[in-house]
Amino acid sequence: IGGENKHYGTPTNPAVPARVPGGSSSGAAVAVAANFVDFALGIDTTGGVRVPAGFCGILGFRPSHGAVSHLGIIPISTSLDTVGWFARDPSILRRVGHILLQAPFVVQRPPRQIIIADDCFQHINVPLDRSSQVVVKTTEKLFGRQVLKHINLGDYISSRIPSLKGCSAHKTNGEVKASSLGLLANIMQFLQRHEFKHTHDEWMNTVKPDLSPSVSTQLHDKFEVSDVEIENSKSVRSEMRSAMNLLLKDEGILVIPTVADPPPKLGGKEILSEEYQNRAFSLLSIASISGCCQVSIPLGFYDKYPISVSLIARHGGDRFLLDTLQTVYTTLQELADIASKSKPSENVISKEQSAEFAKEKGNQAYKDKQWQKAIGFYTEAIKLCSDNATYYSNRAQAYLELASYLQAEADCTKAISLDKKNVKAYFRRGTSREMLGYYKEAIDDFKHALVLEPTNKRAAAAAERLRKVFQ
Repeated sequence: IGGENKHYGTPTNPAVPARVPGGSSSGAAVAVAANFVDFALGIDTTGGVRVPAGFCGILGFRPSHGAVSHLGIIPISTSLDTVGWFARDPSILRRVGHILLQAPFVVQRPPRQIIIADDCFQHINVPLDRSSQVVVKTTEKLFGRQVLKHINLGDYISSRIPSLKGCSAHKTNGEVKASSLGLLANIMQFLQRHEFKHTHDEWMNTVKPDLSPSVSTQLHDKFEVSDVEIENSKSVRSEMRSAMNLLLKDEGILVIPTVADPPPKLGGKEILSEEYQNRAFSLLSIASISGCCQVSIPLGFYDKYPISVSLIARHGGDRFLLDTLQTVYTTLQELADIASKSKPSENVISKEQSAEFAKEKGNQAYKDKQWQKAIGFYTEAIKLCSDNATYYSNRAQAYLELASYLQAEADCTKAISLDKKNVKAYFRRGTSREMLGYYKEAIDDFKHALVLEPTNKRAAAAAERLRKVFQ
C-alpha cells in the first residue's frame, strides 16, 4: 500500500518527494504525476490504483470488477483484482476508459443523487471545507441542492448486510473490529490472503522468494481457513454489491475520502501499523468488496500534502462515472482553490453537518410513520440551517400526514422561495391547496411540477383530476 520496493528502489513521489508514493502501482502513478506519460495502467485489488492516485495528487480510476479483461495479469485475488488507470486530465482518463471498457455509447446524463458519506469524513486529517464541502458546493452549483443527500454509510451497511454479523470472529492481533466498515476491511484482507495462497502457495513453498519483512509476515503466518468463513465472506461480498446498487441505482454517486491520512514518510513504520491500515482499508474496502467503480480526484494540497476525494458509482456504472467526472472536475478544482485561500469555517460546517443528521433522523421517523417526531427533527434541521429548501419541503410532507394543511402550504411556499426548482415542494403545496379548496392554485402548482419534471405521474394525475372537476 505504501509503494516501497526493496528490490528496485521506491519511485519518487513528485508531489512530496520525502513521502511514499502509494502502491502497489507506484511506478505507474509516479510516471503520470511526473508528466512522463499521459496515462498509465495499474492493478487495483485493495487500493493499488486509488492510494497512489491520492498520494501523488492525480486522477485514478478503479473500474467495476470484471469490466476490464484480466488477461495477461498475474492474479493476486481473483474476486478483488481490477485493471485500473491514472491520468492528470479527466478527458484522457475518460478516453482511456471508453477504450478499455468497450462500453456502448449512451447519452450523458447528470446524477440524480450525490450522497455524502458523512461518517467517512469525520475522522480524516483534512477539514471538511477542504474535502466534502467542496463536493457539496460543486453539486449545488452544477445540479442544485435537491440532488444532495447525506448518509451514515456504516449504519447503512450494518443494516443491509446481515452476513457481516457472522464475521465478527475475524480478528486482528486478538481484537475484534467492531465497526461495519472495519469488518468489511477485514473481510477484504481475508479474501485477498486466502485467494493469493490458493493460487500461489505451491510456488511460494517451492521457490521460497526473497520478500520484504511486512509481506513475508502476512504470507507465512499460520492461516487456517474454514469453509464456513469462506462462504460467509462470499455472502458479504454478494450482499454488499446488492446494498450499494440499491443505494446508488443507475444515476447515484457516493462521495468518500480516498485515503484517511497524508502519505507517510519514506522508510517509516507508520504505514505498517494496524491502526493506519485499518483506517485506510475501511475506506478502500467499500468499492473492493462491492465491485463498484471508483475515481479518485485530487483537490490540491492541505498542510503541504496532496488531498483528494473519491466518487463511487454502482457496479457497471463506469461510463456514467467517467462522464460525471468530466462534468464536475473543473468546478471542483475552482472551488478547491478558493477553499485553500480562505480561512476555515468549521463552525458553519459543523452546523450544516448537524442539520443533515437531524434531517436523516426525520426521514427515518417519517418512514416509521412517526409524523410528529419527524416534524421535530425537521424543525431542528431548520433551526440549524434555515436556508435549505429540502428541510421545509420534508416537514411539509409530515404536516400533510397529520392533515395540517396550512402549515404544509406555508412550508412549501418557503421551500419554493429558496429553490425554484423544488418539484416536491410544488407537488406538496398543490396537495395542501387542493385539500384547503384552493383548486385553481393547486392546478397551477401541479402544472409547475410537471414543467420541471414532465415524467412525474403523480403530478399529472392530480392535475388531470382537478381539471375534470372544473369541467
